Amino acid sequence: MANKIKVLLVDDHPLVREGLANLINQQPDLEICGEAGNEPQAIELIGRTHPDVAVVDISLETGSGIELLKSIRAGHPGVKCLVLSMHDETLYAERALHAGARGYIMKREAARKVIAGIQAVHAGQLYVSEKIAAVMAEKFVGGKVPSDASPVAQLSDRELQVFELLGQGQTTRQISESLHVGFKTVQAYQARIKEKLQLANVSELMRAAIRWNESKIGPVSAGSPVGLRPTKE
Repeated sequence: MANKIKVLLVDDHPLVREGLANLINQQPDLEICGEAGNEPQAIELIGRTHPDVAVVDISLETGSGIELLKSIRAGHPGVKCLVLSMHDETLYAERALHAGARGYIMKREAARKVIAGIQAVHAGQLYVSEKIAAVMAEKFVGGKVPSDASPVAQLSDRELQVFELLGQGQTTRQISESLHVGFKTVQAYQARIKEKLQLANVSELMRAAIRWNESKIGPVSAGSPVGLRPTKE
């Protein structure tokens, strides 16, 4: 048969990677060529294993899935990227596509969609849910943001990353170290977030970040290592 599609997994949970690897290796046209838990590992493996498709999560041990997508697009444009994440597609799917992804799947979806997504992006197609396709079409045709869009959607990729880390309880200093940017740079991001979300002070910013971080992820992956439903039709 023809050469199999080589797939690199990038996810910060070893059990998730194990479940995905088992699923993908069962397919006659797919094979796993490597696994990574963070951005530096992923870039090193891409250079060494030359995958056809990278399946990337938004949250990584170090770095950001969005920033990794940008790095792959810049340094390895031949690698097609598919995001598989528990993060809400209404907030992250378009960001991921703008960063270089060719598809976005939430982990609560059926396992068959992961396989279909890998095959689709490898074939040069976009792979998103009907909901996201409709939102993108509405923006393209009417130039409008949906009225029910979250206020957080107006944050830039980096501002959203800072907001998320604040919601996880990280201090400004810790965020500076996590993102490898200056302390004052993080403070500037926080100031812009407060302005965009119309928050009066740092205390309101912290409360808003914690509330958002607690609410944005539902009970997606509690039932299985991969967080995917079985493929039975």
